[in-house]
Amino acid sequence: MQVSATQSTVTWDAASTAVRAAVEKAAAIGAAINVAVVDRGGVMVSFLRMPGAPLHSVEIAIDKAYTAASFGLPTGQWHEALESHSVAVQRGIPLRPRFVAFGGGLPLVVGSERIGGIGVSGGSEEQDEICARAGLAAIGLDG
Repeated sequence: MQVSATQSTVTWDAASTAVRAAVEKAAAIGAAINVAVVDRGGVMVSFLRMPGAPLHSVEIAIDKAYTAASFGLPTGQWHEALESHSVAVQRGIPLRPRFVAFGGGLPLVVGSERIGGIGVSGGSEEQDEICARAGLAAIGLDG
């Protein structure tokens, strides 16, 4: 019986590159954001907050990254994903602590392995998504 496993996770260097790229994109499009990258277990690896970014968005950005890392689904796709489930699941999942079901959180996936998540909050949903995708692109990942 195997009692341990090796799992890949996002590095601090990649996480720092991703949050910086997301903030640079936000500056270019005129948004003020908070951005977080978490590892595969949902623990924060890197975070940046732009001056003027909403304070409540600090936790929302972290929770978007956590939701994306934990489920492997972009946070903006949850409404559609829940449509095929029972009413109990549709109502229950969104009530879970730290669960976010609107755009701005993307999983970090290398090959078929989920290594973390990025979450952006502070702009519109569209701006948050654009910035999160810029963070992924900066480290060579698709979103």
